[in-house]
Amino acid sequence: MESINLIESFSEFKEIKNIDRATLMSIIEDVFRSMLLKKYGSDDNFDIIVNPDRGDIEIWHNREVVDDEFAEDSFDFEEAKHIGLTAAQKIDADLEIGEEITTPVKLDDFGRRAVLAVRQNLVSKILELEKDSIYKKYKERVGEIMTGEVYQIWKKELLILDEDGNELLLPKSEQIPSDFFKKGDTIRAVVQRVDMKNNSPIIVLSRTSSAFLERLFELEVPEVFDGLITIKKIVREPGERAKVAVESYDDRIDPVGACVGMKGSRIHGIVRELRNENIDVINYTSNAQLFITRALSPAKITSVKIDDENKRAEVFLKPDQVSLAIGKGGHNIKLAGKLTGYEIDVYRDTDVDVEDVDLEEFADEIESWILDELKSVGCDTAKSVLELSIDELVKRTDLEEETVKEVRSILQAEFE
Repeated sequence: MESINLIESFSEFKEIKNIDRATLMSIIEDVFRSMLLKKYGSDDNFDIIVNPDRGDIEIWHNREVVDDEFAEDSFDFEEAKHIGLTAAQKIDADLEIGEEITTPVKLDDFGRRAVLAVRQNLVSKILELEKDSIYKKYKERVGEIMTGEVYQIWKKELLILDEDGNELLLPKSEQIPSDFFKKGDTIRAVVQRVDMKNNSPIIVLSRTSSAFLERLFELEVPEVFDGLITIKKIVREPGERAKVAVESYDDRIDPVGACVGMKGSRIHGIVRELRNENIDVINYTSNAQLFITRALSPAKITSVKIDDENKRAEVFLKPDQVSLAIGKGGHNIKLAGKLTGYEIDVYRDTDVDVEDVDLEEFADEIESWILDELKSVGCDTAKSVLELSIDELVKRTDLEEETVKEVRSILQAEFE
């Protein structure tokens, strides 16, 4: 028999990995049944056989042989159920009234316009199902790491293709500031969210999310993956610094040591992936004072006063530890506050130097933004600035060497 050949249509969909074979065959059958309903008013007397391997579909029409007079008098929709004896015997001379005849349906019987409409409907339904399948697949993978290839680079985002050729987006806002990728580069990121826009799934990735760092720990540290070590909280300033609070319920396991690895072997891989982001791994504790002390690492804390009602903490340190506690750009103290949930105020634990002068006293000689920059690294008095060398001040702040020299000369003049 001549089957309805759909090789072109099938070839378009045979590579689809997101739709299973049974679903694909069901869609094709439904589309053709809708065409039969439109032509005959019923699809009850038709058998449809889909052959995806051969790229064709067979439609068989089952009708009862009736008297010619009844066949002529029947309504249009009855044509789908009956065939006159004369017409039936032209197909098979041995047929008699009351018997059933099965004949193939040819594509030409429907007309060119109907065939084009069916093909278009088929394409539309399969693409719609594929989009829905991609949406569901990635909705279930939110928070998981995906590996893909950079396919297109735009000003505000990257277009990534996964192993199945699905399109993923990595916005500039979700990239680490020092990230730099070329077309064809392999990239790792976590699935941040999945949206539907104009019936198309929009899959957004992130490399700045805390979930990305958590998944990297699971990949690099078997104890975290197995649940022997729990990550309690992660806070990040992407590309600059991160603090990770970890805990183990097994006294035999040192959670910090396990995460860092021998000579930093485990943490190094994560640091490289995050463009040399500094990662502080901290042993979690429910003791707020101790947790704040650990969170301000590498600074050494003298004492901590807690105000639980207002969620504030006063931290006292030796003068040489203040800049360490605050960190470059204030990242260390900011992250420690986010990690512990306390607003942290830093104070120098030293006798008041009557000869020292607060930097604010120099507001008429030194511009306010320069004073703010010095304060951001823990230098809030004249002597605290003079205690540091020119090179150290340039390194810790964003000030030029000439500016630092000028500031130092103004401050020194005060004591001379």
